[in-house]
Amino acid sequence: MRLKDKVALVTGGSSGIGKETCLLFAQEGAKVVVVDINTREGKKTVKEIEANGGEALFYKADVSDENACRKMVAYAVKKFGALHVLFNNAGIMHSDDGNAESTTEDVWDLTMNINVKGVFFGCKYGVPAIRKSGGGSIINTASFVAHLGAATPQLAYTASKGAVLAMSRELAIIHARENIRVNALSPGPLRTELLMKFLNTEAKKQRRLVHIPMGRFGEAKEMAKAALFLASDDSSYMTGTEFLVDGGITAAYVTPE
Repeated sequence: MRLKDKVALVTGGSSGIGKETCLLFAQEGAKVVVVDINTREGKKTVKEIEANGGEALFYKADVSDENACRKMVAYAVKKFGALHVLFNNAGIMHSDDGNAESTTEDVWDLTMNINVKGVFFGCKYGVPAIRKSGGGSIINTASFVAHLGAATPQLAYTASKGAVLAMSRELAIIHARENIRVNALSPGPLRTELLMKFLNTEAKKQRRLVHIPMGRFGEAKEMAKAALFLASDDSSYMTGTEFLVDGGITAAYVTPE
């Protein structure tokens, strides 16, 4: 069990990558705090973990709210006594996110508040807790679009994930001597509710699929396995880097040096 005796907090834990990661982390021995704004689905994740013999608690939080992030970390430490793994995974991909002309300021601000501020706030309060627990791993969800322009415009989302990638690198350097590792997980296009709602026509789906060498969307369970690698000691010499799990899409577009 790769996370035995570890405490993990996962934001966006009610669905998609977050849910699958919560289930896998618990299976691998972690005590898991499932954080989401969706109480009903978040509690379902907890019940599923408990049904499989794991230990988990739900905490409702809007990650764009600094005080909520402070409280979610404090809750994890109070209930489980420590924090070793922080997966800043919560994020949105707004259906009205488009190009520079069509994207409104409200959509831009909402996306940045959740996707970027949420990671910042998670680290702001997660770092001290992990330090006090003797060290651990922080994983921030970025995206392949931090490298490539998206075939279907999503300017705010793309910019937000570029920010997460840059932030992860700097945090890793700052905390490298404190036994705190910080890495970004960058999924490729996935068959999750988040992306399928955005690619809401067959034409949009095909426009994305044609660029993926493996010819299919990834699955949330595949990203959970990548997150487990980053959370565990299997990746003990990795920090300040990015784990691209993207079906080959970036390799198809990046010219070799």
